[in-house]
Amino acid sequence: MRVSPLLRTSLIGGATWLVFISSATSDVTGPAVPIGVFESQGDIGTVLHSGSAHYDSAHDIYTVTGSGANMWFDEDDFHFVWKKVSGDVSLGSDIDILGKAGAPHRKGVLMIRQSLDSNSAFVDVVLHAVGKSSLQFRETGGAAMHTIASNVYFPRRIKIEKRGDYFFGFISGKDGKLEPSGASTRVLLKEPFYVGIGVCAHDKGALETVRFSNLQLTVTRPTDKESGALFSTLETVSVGTIKTLSSDRQVEYVTAGRLEAPNWSRDSSSFIFNRDGRLFRAAVICGAEDMVCAGRTAPTEIGNGVIRGCTSNHGISPDGQMLALSCQGQKAHGPFVYTVPIGEPTMRQVTRNGPSFWGGWSPDGAVLVFTGIRKGEAGIYRVSLTGGEETRLATDSGPDDGPEYSPDGHFIYFSSGRTGTMQIWRVGTGGGAEEQVTSDAYNDWFPHISPDGRWLVFLSYESDVKGHPPNQAVRIQLMSLEEKKVRVLATLLGGQGTIDAPSWSPDSKKIAFVSYEFLPESGKAN
Repeated sequence: MRVSPLLRTSLIGGATWLVFISSATSDVTGPAVPIGVFESQGDIGTVLHSGSAHYDSAHDIYTVTGSGANMWFDEDDFHFVWKKVSGDVSLGSDIDILGKAGAPHRKGVLMIRQSLDSNSAFVDVVLHAVGKSSLQFRETGGAAMHTIASNVYFPRRIKIEKRGDYFFGFISGKDGKLEPSGASTRVLLKEPFYVGIGVCAHDKGALETVRFSNLQLTVTRPTDKESGALFSTLETVSVGTIKTLSSDRQVEYVTAGRLEAPNWSRDSSSFIFNRDGRLFRAAVICGAEDMVCAGRTAPTEIGNGVIRGCTSNHGISPDGQMLALSCQGQKAHGPFVYTVPIGEPTMRQVTRNGPSFWGGWSPDGAVLVFTGIRKGEAGIYRVSLTGGEETRLATDSGPDDGPEYSPDGHFIYFSSGRTGTMQIWRVGTGGGAEEQVTSDAYNDWFPHISPDGRWLVFLSYESDVKGHPPNQAVRIQLMSLEEKKVRVLATLLGGQGTIDAPSWSPDSKKIAFVSYEFLPESGKAN
């Protein structure tokens, strides 16, 4: 039976929305036969068993069966039920993966895809049989797939939303209400593109079935990515090796408003970050691959109200007992560098002059390096932990910013604009010759060296971006200091606040960072 969906047009917040409501039942699985709100269906990639789809209009349920070995790296094998659209898109559904047997990572997906090719660019929100939910994406055809795992397992409902070039995932907790998952990415898709639901068995010899219910598909005019309420997501990303094709990201904490600059505690149990000039501690809740994240707890404030008016420049001492940070304090011409014992609300001023923005600890904890603005010029300085006279290190024309010690204590890495764009440089801890480390077409900021001394991570802006502002399309890049090779760990909406502070895990396997989202209606979803 050939069917057609009904269209209902309404005005929400001044925008025209097309809401697709399924109107008939069809169990026809051939090409170009509508199934509920979708136009057609078919197998993508290499599958040994043909998939199928059935729509029950009486109960508004899509039952989709699919095969396929996986959806991973540079190729996808699955069954897809789709509609071709243009504009901004939202697709949400309750999902039930049927059956008790089968591969743990058999999955149902809500997907927005450039083409029906197996290696197409796409973004999806996926639910695995083990309860894991994530946002997955392939930025260009034939590229490696990336994943951003949620910190919520077994959500009842999931949703994907495209706003301009940005894609957002939503998930429900036990209460069934959709909230931002914290997972978002920027992928450039040409119009028109495909939106739909899909099933992958994660086993080339099997067929698995997923039920999609209460499905809602909406299409609107394109909107501004920076309209709506700001949300911040504290994430981690695995480093792997320089040859790794895919870098997995894990959401740890999501909140409305702006948080910045996560540090990793020395025992790997928590993060410290800045919010509204104050410092907070949040527990690390997500473990290794396929382990359910621990229960979420609210962050706690550090300093019992003493720490106020601080920047995103802060970091934990090598022995884990003290924080260095930059705060305005009670004096003009700040901020100044202070230290405070962790757990004790007693701040001690280290630098005499301001503005001074802390950058790093020496490996023995005896010296601090910082960016000092002196006579209108940004330069790299060091000062004893006990205070006293400051010494300028990099003396060539700058501006120079964001200094940090190498773990062996031989070098101080920093960003410098002396070549016309900001690049990463280094200088010996006692001064001397200055050496350029990166040379690329971007503006590179916030260099951080891994504790094992093997890796350099930094944040890259486009070449036309001045300074390090927030809310920009940026990339986190990783350089092997041995091979001098660079690869992209993550692309995101970020900038100021993303990795301002040292952000390596103690075992040198992960980076902590903050990404940002602008979401309508305070981030809520239907």
